[in-house]
Amino acid sequence: MPKYVLAIDQGTTSTRAVIFDQNFSIISLDQQELQQFFPRSGWVEHDPDEIWNSTIETAQKAIRKANLTAQDVASIGITNQRETTLVWSKKTGKAIHPAIVWQDRRTAEICDFLKSKNFEPIISQKTGLVLDPYFSATKIAWILDNVEDARKNAVSGDLLFGTVDTFLLWRLTGGKIHATDMTNASRTSLFNIHAQSWDQELLDIFNIPAIMLPTVKNCSDKFGTTDPSLFGCEININGIAGDQQAASIGQACFNPGMLKSTYGTGCFALLNTGKTSINSNNKLLTTIAYSLEGEVTYALEGSIFVAGAAVQWLRDSLGTLENAAQSGIMAANSNEFEEIYMVPAFTGLGAPYWAPQARGAIFGLTRNTGPNELARAALEASCYQTRDLLEAMRQDFCSSKYAQTTLRVDGGMSASDWTMQFLSDMLNSPVDRPKILETTALGAAYLAGLFLDFYPRPPEFSKNWMLDRRFEPEISTAQREKKYAGWLACVDQVLKVTS
Repeated sequence: MPKYVLAIDQGTTSTRAVIFDQNFSIISLDQQELQQFFPRSGWVEHDPDEIWNSTIETAQKAIRKANLTAQDVASIGITNQRETTLVWSKKTGKAIHPAIVWQDRRTAEICDFLKSKNFEPIISQKTGLVLDPYFSATKIAWILDNVEDARKNAVSGDLLFGTVDTFLLWRLTGGKIHATDMTNASRTSLFNIHAQSWDQELLDIFNIPAIMLPTVKNCSDKFGTTDPSLFGCEININGIAGDQQAASIGQACFNPGMLKSTYGTGCFALLNTGKTSINSNNKLLTTIAYSLEGEVTYALEGSIFVAGAAVQWLRDSLGTLENAAQSGIMAANSNEFEEIYMVPAFTGLGAPYWAPQARGAIFGLTRNTGPNELARAALEASCYQTRDLLEAMRQDFCSSKYAQTTLRVDGGMSASDWTMQFLSDMLNSPVDRPKILETTALGAAYLAGLFLDFYPRPPEFSKNWMLDRRFEPEISTAQREKKYAGWLACVDQVLKVTS
């Protein structure tokens, strides 16, 4: 009997494959960096074939590293960068345009036009989302309107749309399965999260043919089997969830009021709100946290577009550090009297500002400012932005019944003790880091294994969550509020300049 589950974690800047055993231990891992392309200001693209090739190569290598064969793998779970949009030919399987990444802002004018027609209220009511270039619908429309014959071919049924999970599933199954799960569907601006179905009125607003869309399933479900040529035999595919929802599952945030924040390329905080969808009064998103056995759980989400990407910018564009792991050490060695603020609005600002035209800025530079101070400012920015989100969440979800003051964290940046301590200081609340930081991959693996009873039900899975370290606030209220007020003032300046 197979004893392992393979998680495919296809992210914004890398693809990784992780093999877990039945005790949730990592047996092997392989990773490849993924190149991003920036053809114009505000545009962000990926090569679809690179996404696919990196997925297959990392999966095959992870199996080999563990000295396993495909027959040892019970199931595959897929988790993915979410709103990133692909359109491909049903006949050839080839994408007709580079993947348009979630960070991409090229459709800001389309969003402005739809806002002028007063479509935002109905879109928000049905989808829980704001009208923003972040989401898939305007990206699909842009491809159909800017690639020769695309709209004609879409109407005739020759083109398929999918987020990255759907694209990978299509290729993994040899073009047999065109499907997604509810978490990814809920990020398109085309899915009614209350009816749990594609919505014709939304399709009409964005002018997108329904025939392009995938079937929507539960997160833990039967998604088909891999083409035998890929791994030597068929492997079941039984789990799909967008990366942030997968991380929430991996963090065992199954109870209303539980909160996690993932620090990767961007930063995303999800607050479980149970079976009730809560409309935010503070520009947060209402989204589907997961769907199991036909039962939907909702969440409030705050999306920060740039977190780890700011550190990558320091590394790749400025050359002020050699690797991201150095940033915490550099921050610890910085001059505390240098009050530098970085507002990393490289692709606009996400929640709770939703300013697509905003651009980044650094405040407080002096002659003494150096690489250490810039590293500190980049890390601090993620913490300030997290506080922005949690302040909004506390206002939207203030039930004392579900009061939750502890934040569970994961993602690459959470490995930095300095950053997590500053985060706790800014939030004035405990921050819990788990022993397994690959929580996104763990969530995907869990969904795949759950369908086959390879893994236990959520209450039992929760008992396996293990704490690595808890960070407690250490600074005074006066220090905290002074620092945060400085951040808010800098954001205000950015918004004024770009409004």
